[in-house]
Amino acid sequence: MHKIPVTVITGFLGAGKTTLIRHLLQNNQGRRIAVLVNEFGEVGIDGDLLRSCQVCDGDTADSSSSPVPSNPVPSNIVELTNGCLCCTVQEEFLPTMEILLQRRESLDAIVIETSGLALPKPLVQAFRWPEIRTQATVDGVVTVVDAAALASGQLVGDLAALEAQRQADDSLDHETPIEELFEDQLNCADLVLLTKLDGLDAMAQAQVNQWLVANIPEGIKVVPCDRGQIDPQVILGFNAAVEDDLDQRPSHHDHEADHDHDDDITSISLTLEDDVTDPKRLVHRLEALVKDHEIYRIKGFVNVVNKPMRLVLQGVGHRFDTFYDRPWQTTEIRQTRLVIIGQALDPAVLSAALQPVAAAP
Repeated sequence: MHKIPVTVITGFLGAGKTTLIRHLLQNNQGRRIAVLVNEFGEVGIDGDLLRSCQVCDGDTADSSSSPVPSNPVPSNIVELTNGCLCCTVQEEFLPTMEILLQRRESLDAIVIETSGLALPKPLVQAFRWPEIRTQATVDGVVTVVDAAALASGQLVGDLAALEAQRQADDSLDHETPIEELFEDQLNCADLVLLTKLDGLDAMAQAQVNQWLVANIPEGIKVVPCDRGQIDPQVILGFNAAVEDDLDQRPSHHDHEADHDHDDDITSISLTLEDDVTDPKRLVHRLEALVKDHEIYRIKGFVNVVNKPMRLVLQGVGHRFDTFYDRPWQTTEIRQTRLVIIGQALDPAVLSAALQPVAAAP
């Protein structure tokens, strides 16, 4: 029997992984693609965005309450919300893949969107397990990189405070875990996609591209990708069998029995009590929060007064994007839901700062 090709999409928070996969689903060229989303937070923002592309069959299967749902719903979008995949491979990923592989005859490919905190190599290693090895193979690893962040000397958002704290920790070998994670993502890649280039001039783009080429394995291509719009043939069909090639993909954690993530990184889900009358005002308040707190990523859905469509909001550092993706459904509650990801965040403080912003001034 043929093995189902699995493409792993990795990259830091806010680099554009979900946007990329959404475009892939909408331009699948007849491929039957299942997507496994590794969410970070209680509100399934990424999974809901992918479902709204309106090309996926069935409802979403959610394994946040149990790794093996008693009555799994056939779905092409599966969410894992109990932790990053590389930390919960055996508890979360294995049973979920087994469920997907039961439907292998109705699938042409599987795409895995890892969280921004997940190491790619432990996940790929799972494809050596007997339960998976005979049925699926890692076709390729695609790493999505935020060009605007690199151009500003950062990996994502404002990392100055985080970097200073990590430098002061003698237990770390003079590198922050986030920097090591970024290097691991690049070293494991078969292709690097460079996003968010629209705000950079030609010189800045050239500098970012030159830096990347010098810091990725020889022969790996860097491809510009505007808002996730890229031909599926570019990111599918590597036939790399990555699980058999891991010795050529070095990682900072190769000789560790386990790895640790930053335990202080938290995800907070907030629901605004009032409808939003002015989205720009909400964005301005969020920008102020980013300046005052160690916030890496903000994403969510906004209920704008007198607008029939749902507003999608995504923020990384000081950069925020908004767009209307689909009409609100009659069966769902119209409300503004946000997920804020950062370090040492206080839900009460963030909620108090945001709740008044929904109402008109």
